[in-house]
Amino acid sequence: MKAVTGNRLGDGAVVYLGDDDRWTTDLAAAARFEGDDAKSVLAAAQARVKEITDAYLIEVDGAGAPAGREALRETIRKSGPTVRLDLGYQAGA
Repeated sequence: MKAVTGNRLGDGAVVYLGDDDRWTTDLAAAARFEGDDAKSVLAAAQARVKEITDAYLIEVDGAGAPAGREALRETIRKSGPTVRLDLGYQAGA
């Protein structure tokens, strides 16, 4: 299954296209598509240039979690940066 994701222009938040054709920050609420349906929905989403940027398809499982080879990347995108302020160079600042 596939879902459509992108970044909201107003604040840069990661968003997903929901069943109601509105953008949501909740991946579990994202609409899921198969085959050619996913491609046509993606094309329509990419045309919504006043709302989002860089729309693309991601693999999701039945529960709406990232799946496939991009699972780590998409988990980081939806959860935020992996940098902890209490470790590394930034801890000394």
